[in-house]
Amino acid sequence: MLQEDSFCRIKYRGEIYDTRHGGPWDRGSADSWYSRPFEPHYFVEGTHTSTRVEQAAMTTEEIRAYSAGYSWNEEHGGKKDYD
Repeated sequence: MLQEDSFCRIKYRGEIYDTRHGGPWDRGSADSWYSRPFEPHYFVEGTHTSTRVEQAAMTTEEIRAYSAGYSWNEEHGGKKDYD
């Protein structure tokens, strides 16, 4: 079940994730949307306007948030149509 609120949070599979732009959930769901490979990362602030944090420097919780965003989009989201 998906629940969103106005504070950039989402409840998915019993866990609450921060969905802020550039964060792990956001990057995971975006990678899935654009049919990019599973490659955990996030941005400290805005996407492509701040430091990118790679998987080796991510916490277990951050990797879990990226994975959840990717999984959610695979299950419920769409895919970018490049046609």
